[in-house]
Amino acid sequence: PSPPTSLQPPPAMIAPRSAGASSGPTNPSHVLPAELIDKCVGSSVWVLMKGGRELVGTLRGFDVFVNMVLDDVTEAAPDGSGGVVETKLAHILLNGNNVAALIPGGKPQQ
Repeated sequence: PSPPTSLQPPPAMIAPRSAGASSGPTNPSHVLPAELIDKCVGSSVWVLMKGGRELVGTLRGFDVFVNMVLDDVTEAAPDGSGGVVETKLAHILLNGNNVAALIPGGKPQQ
């Protein structure tokens, strides 16, 4: 057998579907978190990190641990004196352990 082409979660990590469930959820409240993140691939997301950092960029991919790859990133980090330092990055790999929230659609304009 050929090796898998992408990382797949162990069977214990896959949420079971109830008997007679359709191939896709009909009620938005039944969307699993991984399904929502998967719908965001290729679009802009706003990521809030533990410690106060915020990143806005294009989600390129993620894994079962919510490690994420973002492109065209703007990072806003507290500078310690109450201000914010913005940094532009071409790419970044985020550790899912440090992600506090992911908001689809990017950061709203102020």
